[in-house]
Amino acid sequence: MGNFLKKGTFDIKILSVIFSVLLAVIDRITKALAVAFIKPAGSIPLIKFGDTEVLNFTYCENTGMSFSMLEGQRVILILLPVLLIGLVEWYIFSGKPTRKDMIIALAALAGGGLGNLIDRVLNGAVVDFIDFKLINFAIFNFADICAVCGGLWFGIAMLIEEIKSDKEKKLAEAQQQDTKQEPAAQAEEPENGQN
Repeated sequence: MGNFLKKGTFDIKILSVIFSVLLAVIDRITKALAVAFIKPAGSIPLIKFGDTEVLNFTYCENTGMSFSMLEGQRVILILLPVLLIGLVEWYIFSGKPTRKDMIIALAALAGGGLGNLIDRVLNGAVVDFIDFKLINFAIFNFADICAVCGGLWFGIAMLIEEIKSDKEKKLAEAQQQDTKQEPAAQAEEPENGQN
């Protein structure tokens, strides 16, 4: 509990929860707009070069998760994000992530999960509408962007931390080796001077 109340750590943790909720609210707004304006049209081209469609808004309801995996498994698709969001928030409040960018990345991941979880609970399906046509990719939504970007950001930050930690260990070991060799070299000097 001591970590939780340290000056400066509490604020970023509470802000991370607010940020997650804010992202989920933005996601809900974008999905409401998709239902109101994109669903009746089916698909709306946004970016097009000649005959090549690059980006469309295409209404789609997904009863699964990414790429329609676990389609129709509503209970699992509700319990899984609840568990994930709970683990992410526990990790944030445990004090283990110390860098603010890592906490923000985790908050984005949780916010994305929360946005899609709300859809699954209320509608039984997730509303997707961002259709990147240039490559044959799944239709996705704002919550998906938050979760993927947050996860990638956190993964890269963890990798950078690991590399920094390894460098610091190696530097400390090298300095320790140098301090061990200095007394040995100093002990040899008087012997050489006496001969």
